[in-house]
Amino acid sequence: MTEHTSDEGLRSRLTRQGEDALGKLAQDLLENPLVNGAITRAFDAREKASAAQEVAMGALNIPSAADVERLTRRVRSVSQRLEGIEDGVDRLDERMQDLSRNGLAERLSRIEETLQTVSRELAALRAAGREPMPSSQERLQVPQP
Repeated sequence: MTEHTSDEGLRSRLTRQGEDALGKLAQDLLENPLVNGAITRAFDAREKASAAQEVAMGALNIPSAADVERLTRRVRSVSQRLEGIEDGVDRLDERMQDLSRNGLAERLSRIEETLQTVSRELAALRAAGREPMPSSQERLQVPQP
């Protein structure tokens, strides 16, 4: 048991010292103007190469990674909008089912019966030779003072 705990203590101490040494080395390298300048130039060269690659791909009419990413975002946006529309249609369908369960069919049949009655009355008036008076020619009832 003692060997095991001393191994863990030694291991953690070596790990900590190694991490400290790597941190110091990285800090010294970043503070070195020569290394810092080299890293800056490497990043600048990478940006220029990326821009040149994008121009070349555009000249060949090949989409770049940025174009594909932009298209992917647009497809996701359209997909989200479509999901919203589907949700709305589902809610509308549920509402229509609720209305049909609550007597919508009965109300529609009563409206149809009323329309049939009005149609029969109009047909009877026409058959009697009397055309219904247009609403623009009807007389208004004026109360007497």
